[in-house]
Amino acid sequence: MTADGPGGRGPTLETERLLLRRWRPSDREPFARINADPVVMEHFPGLQSPQVSYEMMASFEEGFERDGFGLWAVEIPGETQLAGFVGLTRVAEDIPFAPAVEVGWRLTPTAWGRGIAFEAAVRALDFGFGCAGLDEIVAYTAVGNVRSRRLMERLGMRYDPAADFDHPRIRSDSPLARHVVYRLRRP
Repeated sequence: MTADGPGGRGPTLETERLLLRRWRPSDREPFARINADPVVMEHFPGLQSPQVSYEMMASFEEGFERDGFGLWAVEIPGETQLAGFVGLTRVAEDIPFAPAVEVGWRLTPTAWGRGIAFEAAVRALDFGFGCAGLDEIVAYTAVGNVRSRRLMERLGMRYDPAADFDHPRIRSDSPLARHVVYRLRRP
């Protein structure tokens, strides 16, 4: 782990195959392509414009500055400069179980099925429970997002059916409205 960014906030994390790092201007276009991919965005209300993607990157950087952790850009050295993101972020205030910190991910399909999200999420969770001193980390997704739910379970997270909720920013008649919550306590 190395310090990265102003004041040493927001470290660069490494795994055997991956580099989890702060965001660079060169990530803008690849990230916009990821967010405009209908396969990637299947369990979200819609595709995201380049401008929304750029604003997301800025908010990720703000999270690092504020919290010392965030949603890291995932780089696969020797293969791709940006495969997507994995990391930790504060749950929005309008989510029923806020305040909380969640682990989240979004990767390009070429990175799927290779254990990349798992490897990066394990590293982010280790950082969250270790350096960041968190006691609990959550994850949530639309009920039908089986791929993400399997990853949550593989990470050792436990489904909390009492916390299921209708996402406040998704139309109530949408099949994406109902969300499930998984939790992981500090080991």
